[in-house]
Amino acid sequence: MSRPKPEPVQVVKQRRDAALNALVSGVPYIRFLGITFDRRGDELTAVLNYDDKLIGNPMLPALHGGVTAAFLEVAAIIELGWAALWEDVEAGRIDLSAPEPFLPRLPKTIDFTVDYLRSGLPRDAYARARVNRSGRRYASVHVEAWQDNRARLFAQATGHFLMPDQD
Repeated sequence: MSRPKPEPVQVVKQRRDAALNALVSGVPYIRFLGITFDRRGDELTAVLNYDDKLIGNPMLPALHGGVTAAFLEVAAIIELGWAALWEDVEAGRIDLSAPEPFLPRLPKTIDFTVDYLRSGLPRDAYARARVNRSGRRYASVHVEAWQDNRARLFAQATGHFLMPDQD
């Protein structure tokens, strides 16, 4: 009995990119802030693309604290949504060619605590979220944000999320 022929790598990459795009495009606030995601396999890096509207203190200038918090929270929520979607995307069980593909709902924030470690400079920022625990009802996520040097964080956060029902 022969095994099925594996899909070409380009097909798999296109399916992953389409799934991530569908997940992110469902949240208009992500577009408003200019957040994009860099995907390498199953690992996501959120990118807050610099724009003058993101400055909170023009005297320094520094990124607005609310923008920083929103950026970290978006990174955490999309990471949880991506992790929940991963197996279905890999298996090709989600029809991403449909006009509005069925995607699971995103988690809801229970609480989110941000540590502002230094001012965010007027340039692009990056964040990675790590899921500490994810169950059927609850998830805990840690997020770190940096700009020029990953070892020099400007903010970090821990969030707890209510996971959507898996109907």
